[in-house]
Amino acid sequence: MLIETEPTPNPATLKFLPGRTVMDAGTRDFTSPEEAEASPLAEALFDLGDVAGVFFGRDFISVTAGEGVDWRGLKPDVLAILLDHFSAEMPLFRPGSAGGFSVPAEDAAFPENPEDADIVAQIKELIETRVRPAVAGDGGDIVYRGFDQGKVYLQMQGACSGCPSSTATLKNGIEQLLKYYVPEVTEVRAV
Repeated sequence: MLIETEPTPNPATLKFLPGRTVMDAGTRDFTSPEEAEASPLAEALFDLGDVAGVFFGRDFISVTAGEGVDWRGLKPDVLAILLDHFSAEMPLFRPGSAGGFSVPAEDAAFPENPEDADIVAQIKELIETRVRPAVAGDGGDIVYRGFDQGKVYLQMQGACSGCPSSTATLKNGIEQLLKYYVPEVTEVRAV
């Protein structure tokens, strides 16, 4: 089995492509060893001690190294864990865990005006069809969190969370796209 690796815009994060489906639906972001207890794979990666984040996408795993950790030493260990996991066809999640969902169960983080339903539907459609696929290509995900008085609130996950270029992506890419197609949008903010 060959696992390809790709850099991401976030220098602390590498994207690993096992050549098979990782998540049938949705995504899952682990930001701590406690959260990783739901997944034997995420837990094993955190057990290396130098991992600060693990993100499961449809066909990739993004791993974020801790501050000051050199990927030259960490990458072989991550690859070994991934190879063992996928070669043995181990389950991604422990039975009874909440592994199949993409984001925390909360809906929009901001109260929305029912009169904005059409605007929100347009925003969500653009995020699903144009933004999320591009962000997944960089080893991350972006989740809609709300729309309030012209402001769109989005949550960055995986390689995008903490990435030095995420602010530029939000302002120069996503904000401009949403403003162009949905004139009611005045600003995009990360939460």
